Amino acid sequence: MRLKEIQRTAHPAWSPAPHHPICLALGTSAQQLDASFNTTAALEIFQVDFADPSLGMKLKGSLPTSNRLHSLVWVNFGAGEDGLGGRLIGGSDNGTVTVYSPEAIVTSGAEAIIGQSDKHTGPVRALDFNPFQSNLLASGANDSEIYIWDLNNFSNPMTPGTKSQPPEDISVVSWNRQVQHILASANPSGKAVVWDLRKNEPIIKISDHSNRMHCSGMLWHPEVATQLVLASEDDRMPVIQMWDLRFATSPLKVLENHTRGLLSIAWSQADPELLLSKVPAFLLCSIGPRHLSLPRVIYELPTTNQWCFDIQWCPRNPALLSAASFDGWISVYSVMGGSLEAQQQSRADQISSSFDTMDPFGTGQVLPPLQVPQPTPQTTLVAPLKKPPKWVRRPVGASFAFGGKLITFESPKAPVQSPQPVPVPRQVFVSQVTTETELLQRSRELQAALQSGSLSDYCQAKIHKAPTDSEQDIWRFLLVNFEDEARVKFLRLLGFSKEDLERKISTCLGKNLQPNGHGVDANDLAEKIQLLSTQVNKEKKISFPIPVSAGTLLYAPVVLDADGLISQALLVGNFEGAVDLCLNEGRYAEAILLAISGGQELLQKTQQTYLDEQRNSISMLISSVVTQNWGDIVQSCALENWKEALAALLTYAHPKEFAHLCETLGSRLEGERTEKRCLQACLCYICSGNIEKLVECWALQRDCSSPLVLEDLVEKMMVLRKSVERLRNSEVAVQSPILADKLTHYAGLLASQGSLATALSYLPDTSDQACIMMMRDRLFHAQGEGGAAGGQQPPPFPYNRVRVTGGDPAPAQALAAPVQAQPPTQTPVFRNECILFDTFASALRIDPYRAHGPQADLRQPGSTLPASRTRPSKSLHKTAVSALVIQKTEFLPAYLHKTHRAILKVLLFESDVLIFNIFIYFPQQTKRKLEDASKRLGYLYDKLREQTLSNNILGGLHEISRCVAGQNYQRGLEVHTAVVTSSNFSEIQAFMPILKVVMTIANKLGV
Repeated sequence: MRLKEIQRTAHPAWSPAPHHPICLALGTSAQQLDASFNTTAALEIFQVDFADPSLGMKLKGSLPTSNRLHSLVWVNFGAGEDGLGGRLIGGSDNGTVTVYSPEAIVTSGAEAIIGQSDKHTGPVRALDFNPFQSNLLASGANDSEIYIWDLNNFSNPMTPGTKSQPPEDISVVSWNRQVQHILASANPSGKAVVWDLRKNEPIIKISDHSNRMHCSGMLWHPEVATQLVLASEDDRMPVIQMWDLRFATSPLKVLENHTRGLLSIAWSQADPELLLSKVPAFLLCSIGPRHLSLPRVIYELPTTNQWCFDIQWCPRNPALLSAASFDGWISVYSVMGGSLEAQQQSRADQISSSFDTMDPFGTGQVLPPLQVPQPTPQTTLVAPLKKPPKWVRRPVGASFAFGGKLITFESPKAPVQSPQPVPVPRQVFVSQVTTETELLQRSRELQAALQSGSLSDYCQAKIHKAPTDSEQDIWRFLLVNFEDEARVKFLRLLGFSKEDLERKISTCLGKNLQPNGHGVDANDLAEKIQLLSTQVNKEKKISFPIPVSAGTLLYAPVVLDADGLISQALLVGNFEGAVDLCLNEGRYAEAILLAISGGQELLQKTQQTYLDEQRNSISMLISSVVTQNWGDIVQSCALENWKEALAALLTYAHPKEFAHLCETLGSRLEGERTEKRCLQACLCYICSGNIEKLVECWALQRDCSSPLVLEDLVEKMMVLRKSVERLRNSEVAVQSPILADKLTHYAGLLASQGSLATALSYLPDTSDQACIMMMRDRLFHAQGEGGAAGGQQPPPFPYNRVRVTGGDPAPAQALAAPVQAQPPTQTPVFRNECILFDTFASALRIDPYRAHGPQADLRQPGSTLPASRTRPSKSLHKTAVSALVIQKTEFLPAYLHKTHRAILKVLLFESDVLIFNIFIYFPQQTKRKLEDASKRLGYLYDKLREQTLSNNILGGLHEISRCVAGQNYQRGLEVHTAVVTSSNFSEIQAFMPILKVVMTIANKLGV
């Protein structure tokens, strides 16, 4: 596509690749004149600004020159402040080589000419700079003159060796792109000489044996050091020859697609597969991949009908190229395609704008403006390259896959040892990436402990490795869950030991305590157990010996004081009144003793009265012990006394209430939202066995996105889960969303490190959480056949299977109910065809004779006559497509038995189902003769399913299917011919030929 153009008869030169913005230098061409016969010369620099939508280019600077140029190059040598560094070197028609400063030309400041030499005796037609040392420049002129210039010392050039004989004009010089001391030169007679500058002599000469090769261009291969191309300008032999110096007896390849002689060629340094040449009306990109035996034209860029004498690739943007034509235009093109909406301004319009309203005849009258008809704006569409060029192809690529897999690829270079075409193998590497080694090691240790059941040893090891005291406390509490007398040991961990308490009490009372080592005398305990009875003997009275002093007499005063009233109440059996009198007098011990004799109700009332009146530091504890109301303690105790509250629960709480009370205490601690309280709450949750609360509280103060922090949490979670399962003797189901989320995240981390089997083992198979089910399904299938088939049953499918329909929902009555096939009662009179109810074909089939609407006249398979049918209508393709279950695959064609699963993955669109329905049965009717056609039709079905066919081809296929449905095969063949001639054959070559065979056979058989 043409992007920029300017009217100049000049030689172009692109700015070097490091320079930005991109500029184009133009030196007036020698031996050419424009329409105005202007003989002046200039060196101009234009900025190529693609932000400007116009075709013109902005002039940055201009320098008048005394000589016109035969060649011009822009060397990346020297630095400029404004980015226009380097040097411009021009070879003129009088043998002068001049070095210009682009910066000086743009700024119009200092002297623009840096150096000048007239060593050559004739026009300097060839210039090229060394790609390795930019200060070295080669020039060629008449009489086999070749000079090597050093821009640091421009006055003393050197020669590559003695002049070749007989003396000839040098048309091209070119430095080797791989070996910096190799230079090649060519002359118009078709001979090329390769020079070794270290030896200062030619090392090889190549020429065409036919002597018809008039060389106009020569270029070295960008990557292969021993290969070069020669272009011929002779119309009788318009070819490009590729030579390999190791086999220089004949050309390695010859490109013969040109119709006229070639004046210029350009080889892309960004993609060696692109060699640019110019013929009238087209720029041709040829050569193609190196593994091809013959070069070929791979791209044609439409240009003007004029000849181009100079074409060049842009060094900075490899998609751009410039072309200088003999009609006086310099154009910039892009090989990446696109569209350009520009008005083609006519010559008359240019004349009108030039003359304006002047009076050319001297009449003294002002002429009206010329009325020039404006052409209609045309949109020029240019297709891009058929194959992506190298600069847009990825040289390497990498992508991560599930399971910690890293898939990489690279574009290997073709071997250069052999000139013969060699296919380049392309490989994709799959590697396992492991970044969390500590996570994997700890996960393996946890997995081993869970499988072996040695969780006590595991907890002991975690206690020794714990970095903080709080971490040690958590693992000590987790360890107690796997030991006997867990509550007693929880009390010890809280700092409450019965042995230590007995010693403190004895010290306080002044007694000498002699423990037996276990805290309980075994003989005394045995005697007490023998006296225990599970039933109360009402006849047996428990008597307490009342010490009575000698001579003490029973005295019951009858006076009206407190003692007298108490005595009288006792004598008449009024225990309640006696207790009230004792409480009133503050005699609480006597009131409690009397309440015991008064019954349980009176005792509880007396205890409550006493507790209400006593307000001290331990009254609440005594009240809770007596009344067994531990809820008040948990709800109202100070959080600083959480250990005492938890100890009381461990000592007195009923097993049915213990877990709830511990959770309540833990919730109060967790509500403080501090790290210290959260750790204390975790201990309460461990005692209660609440895994969900433990996870929530632990994650409250920690970032579980870190793999090792999540590992800490999962270790505690799995150990506590195992302890709860040990206590309940049943598996604990994971139904909590937060547990499912953490386990899924943890399994994903393990899977990303390649431990798929280990990750799957952490996900319970009894959970109904969607995230766990999806992860289990993904892990199971990610293990492949080796891992998934190792005796494991596949997990349940985590999704609901739904019926997939088209975009326009069909009426409910239009969907036929499943009908079971029944044996026919009499011989059917309709044609023999495949009847598929509730099968794959019925899911995708649309009857071409059935209109869209209710299916009230649907017939059973055993019916004698078919239902009445109507001709196809425009609404035919609106019928919904339903995905049904395959039940009777014995009726399917042979090839569908192998491919129906793959085809069922993605349903065809409604508008394409008719095509599928028509062509699916042709092989069935001529099964023996069309076995191969049946298989090749799968390419068509793949194209329809993937929606890769163009609208033109798809419309033709619909028309062919309608012709086939009506048995109008002649019309179908005509449409087939029209589709083939108007479409890209590479897009339809896989299935269109076989469709013609199918219709031809069907037409002959009359089926």
